[in-house]
Amino acid sequence: MRTRRRTTTWVAAVALVGALCLPFLPSAAGSSAEPPAVPDIPCDAGGHPELGMQGRVSAADVASGYAALGYRCNTTLVSQYSNVGGFRVHRYVDAAGHACAFYDSTTTFPTNAVKGDTHTTGVFVLDMSDLAHPVRTAVLSTPAMQSPHESLSLNSTRGLLAADLGNAVTNVAWVDIYDVSGDCRHPQQLSSMPVGGLGHEGAFSPDGKTFWVSAGGASMLTALDISDPKNPIVVWRQTGIPTHGLNISDDGNTLYDADLGSQYSVPSETAGLNILDVSEIQNRKPGGAGHQITHLSWPDVSLPQVPLPITVGGHPYLFEDDEFATEGNTGGAPSAESDTAAHAGAARIIDIADPRHPAVVSNVRLEVDRAVNRGTLANDPGTTSPVGGYASHYCAAPRRDDPGIIACTYILSGLRVFDVHDPLHPQEVAYFNAPVLNSSGNAAVSAPAFDPVNGQIWYSDSNEGFFAVQLTPSALAYWPRA
Repeated sequence: MRTRRRTTTWVAAVALVGALCLPFLPSAAGSSAEPPAVPDIPCDAGGHPELGMQGRVSAADVASGYAALGYRCNTTLVSQYSNVGGFRVHRYVDAAGHACAFYDSTTTFPTNAVKGDTHTTGVFVLDMSDLAHPVRTAVLSTPAMQSPHESLSLNSTRGLLAADLGNAVTNVAWVDIYDVSGDCRHPQQLSSMPVGGLGHEGAFSPDGKTFWVSAGGASMLTALDISDPKNPIVVWRQTGIPTHGLNISDDGNTLYDADLGSQYSVPSETAGLNILDVSEIQNRKPGGAGHQITHLSWPDVSLPQVPLPITVGGHPYLFEDDEFATEGNTGGAPSAESDTAAHAGAARIIDIADPRHPAVVSNVRLEVDRAVNRGTLANDPGTTSPVGGYASHYCAAPRRDDPGIIACTYILSGLRVFDVHDPLHPQEVAYFNAPVLNSSGNAAVSAPAFDPVNGQIWYSDSNEGFFAVQLTPSALAYWPRA
């Protein structure tokens, strides 16, 4: 049953540039068999579903006022804070039982200083004791927290929050580390040092003893030993591979990174996924280095964003998403005619049971992401943005083992929730797209966070702020929260 559709674009081109990687816009290339859109399920009573194509917010919806009420299927709004947001949202419960949200407040520093209703830069800390009324208790304003781009990372095992200084291209990677374990409402700074090389994204090893810094198009990957978070030390650095987002296996020995590809273009024999053996680094072998195990690409590759390691029934997979939608050299802007050669940024599930021979087993895209529909969408509000449109941007899992669901932000299409119980046949089970209150539309680009106690998903929209969203029973049935 198709009961939802569409969203909008960014408020300002500069914010859009920050949300993605403008200098690295892909170019279009032919793709033979375009994957279909994922199926969806019916919406529970009380929703406000999309009216036509899956993921779409049409000009007619905006003109009629329907879009101004937002789009909801199997979700309800719990709370909203401010109207600025960035790339990552995290949830943490400290030793005293305080529940906190951490999120970066901008896509392009310092636009948050002049945009929205806070006029404050940095990473926002919210006390979520009253879920309906978030309270900002701190703003982290050290260098990396001012402009973390896609690097804001939380390690729950050690209670550490970290980021490296980045921007839409790359930046000198100053690295900030905070302790949030004592009182998450008031993080304590442990270190702030220029040790990351060049920065764009970042990720912890699961044990919290290594912080990885990637430089995006600057082709640098740095591993920091943060066993002593007050004194981070470079233990390895590699150049030559344009690493975007990355994640590390539970044992810390394998690194999965999104490879932007040679010259950041599509098609590219190098754009896709890299799998690296980093066991020598994890185990601190003197002179240890990372070694590539394999590389994988796919015919409809756009700009790889990040791979998420998950297991389903004990079988290992990666849930990988691409950003951008290609149209010649015009990024996300669709042409007046459908372009079957276009590549829309979307997601896919990759089987990694044999890490030397990974394989894409399914695709996770909305109807608005299909090239055959691009002509229909050409006049939708916000679709002319070269770094926005309906493409996916960031995904997250509530846990790695049998997560049940994956939540993603699809920019103009808002927050989307997918059932992954059957990795070969994913389906969409919920969505939430904030009320469209401006002519350029919404801009959901953040990696979401999960509140398993209350069955909520938290995310931010660059134009509309932080949201706590409740899943209704039909969607909660797919989320094993015990």
